Amino acid sequence: MAAEICDDVATRGDTALREYGERFGGGFRPVTDAEIDAAVAGVDGALLDAIESAVANVRAYHSTQVPVDADFETVPGVTIRRRWTPMTRVGCYVPGGKAAYPSTVVMTVVPAKVAGTGEVVVCTPESPDGTLSPAMLAACRIAGADEVWAMGGAQGIAAMAYGTESVAPVEAIVGPGNAWVTAAKLAVYGVCSIDLPAGPSEVLVLADHTSEPRLVAVDLLCQAEHGPDSPAVLVTTDPSLPARVEAELDRLLPTLDRSGILEQALEDHGWAVVAEDLADAIAFANDYAGEHVSIATEHPEEVAKQVTAAGSVYIGRWAPESAGDYATGANHVLPTGGLAAACGPLSVEDFGSWRQEQHLTRDGLAAIADTITTLATAEGLTAHRLATQIRFEDEEQL
Repeated sequence: MAAEICDDVATRGDTALREYGERFGGGFRPVTDAEIDAAVAGVDGALLDAIESAVANVRAYHSTQVPVDADFETVPGVTIRRRWTPMTRVGCYVPGGKAAYPSTVVMTVVPAKVAGTGEVVVCTPESPDGTLSPAMLAACRIAGADEVWAMGGAQGIAAMAYGTESVAPVEAIVGPGNAWVTAAKLAVYGVCSIDLPAGPSEVLVLADHTSEPRLVAVDLLCQAEHGPDSPAVLVTTDPSLPARVEAELDRLLPTLDRSGILEQALEDHGWAVVAEDLADAIAFANDYAGEHVSIATEHPEEVAKQVTAAGSVYIGRWAPESAGDYATGANHVLPTGGLAAACGPLSVEDFGSWRQEQHLTRDGLAAIADTITTLATAEGLTAHRLATQIRFEDEEQL
């Protein structure tokens, strides 16, 4: 169905977007500067300060990721230059509707701006009453978004990928979303780039006999409250810990606003795994390749060195997952569903591309000519061989 929606938007453009916005909700309209100005003016000062602080920290950390061009000479006269170029226009999908995620605006827009992207577009669905979160719009302004559209779901992804009469196409789409958004991102991959096919948020806590059950419980709850399909996994070497953590969960759940969602997530997707020893626990964590991994063991720094598959790792008592979600400057757009074994967090490099430039002098080509012609002959590619030989033959005729 998501792929069909994408195809329809590609064919009928704005007309399809308008129909899907009415049918599924989320709207379809550009957000004006005046609307953003009004939102910023109406947001509490403390919230504005928090957004500005998050933007500053994310910008500072991601500025360390800006790629640097480099030259390397393989043999005298043969130089390869690795050159990076930012994209000209990217789209950031920010979940919305009944909820608001200004932090996702920060985590997607700021790295794109740090990369030097020419235009950064935010796409987010409006609420059922036709409004957008003032906090989210304020984050768009502070983070530096160039364009904001009220539209969502698969149709919003398709609009950014294919372009319509009103929406210019982008070169890449980043940001989390529901199953429809994820399916649409996969459907348009190839038309434009995407970051990852994000699944439900997930957490794994590594613990032992020294772990505090209350902290383990709250770290499991921290990501499980994203949705009823969010996995929360405890892996411990202490057989007595799961029962003590469960007792803390029972105490904490009634105090939380999203207790119903949390109870369903824990019932359907909550695990407690007892490992024979720490090495076994770490091996399980690496096989699981969780989005968020919290280390609550006796020597967390040493354990962290052995965790090789995780989106974001939180080390020790003073590192709650919420710190990374909002304020440390690390990115919270992370691989899920085991993809952390091969993929990492959203970064500046996701908003550009590398190319390799090859600079050869006459002496440089002469030095590698035998290698070229011998391998080309072995592969039966005589035009490849001639492309090198002819240069020296032409030289003899000058």
